[in-house]
Amino acid sequence: MEIGDKAPEILGKDENGNEIRLSDFKGKKLVLYFYPKDMTSGCTAQACNLRDNLPELEAAGYAVLGASVDSADSHKKFIAKNELPFHLIADTDKALVEQFGVWGEKSMYGRKYFGTFRTTFIINEDGIVERIIGPKKIKTKDHTRQILSEQ
Repeated sequence: MEIGDKAPEILGKDENGNEIRLSDFKGKKLVLYFYPKDMTSGCTAQACNLRDNLPELEAAGYAVLGASVDSADSHKKFIAKNELPFHLIADTDKALVEQFGVWGEKSMYGRKYFGTFRTTFIINEDGIVERIIGPKKIKTKDHTRQILSEQ
């Protein structure tokens, strides 16, 4: 997915098994953020930063939706533990991460594995990808400011 591309209508199923559609966010800009794993320090910091600043994001016309390849049960625990006020897509079949181009080979401590690249897509009111904040640019503890300051 690149800037200027139309995002898909069907985004996936949330932690409750409900289908999430792009049209559910009609009239709002959507912050669709992909993250590697529930309950990890960086992913928790990012989710909590978005949670703590959600009123400010909503006032600026944004809705927030997270996505990872974790299961719905894992998402439910992550949401409960961190009191997250937004839904998380359980992309267990990796369809969405592959469609958005955020799944690939990673390396940690010399070990290679496949995983999700932490990436945020800002999708405008018409469903078009307006901005992409890539893996090397995201500041997990200050992500809201990044979203709002780069409008």
